[in-house]
Amino acid sequence: MDLIDTDVLIDIQRGHAPALTWFAGLAELPAIPGFVTMELIQDARNSGEVRQALKLVAPFPVIWPTESDCDRALSDFSTYHLSHGLGLIDAMIAACVVSRSATLYSFNLKHYAAVPGLKVDRPYVR
Repeated sequence: MDLIDTDVLIDIQRGHAPALTWFAGLAELPAIPGFVTMELIQDARNSGEVRQALKLVAPFPVIWPTESDCDRALSDFSTYHLSHGLGLIDAMIAACVVSRSATLYSFNLKHYAAVPGLKVDRPYVR
């Protein structure tokens, strides 16, 4: 199982051609962390954009962290927040990905690079 980060879904939402081509070529629908949906809603400027975000993510399986994922996220966040800029939500997303031995499709390599065991792949050229 692979997971998609917020930045990739934003590209899909905006109709970015390389993102759409990549997405159309997937053999299996990736999952999304529940926090990704929340980030899309957070960026919405009105109720119409909230509806668009919810419509976009509706077909995806949603993954939420387990208690051990939360423990891992806390450890990674406290270790890498100051040194690498790892954010709270990114730590939660990374923990969900690592515990499932999955790959995260994202362009946020700078912050995620610090997380041990996290596999991140840039899915297309921006």
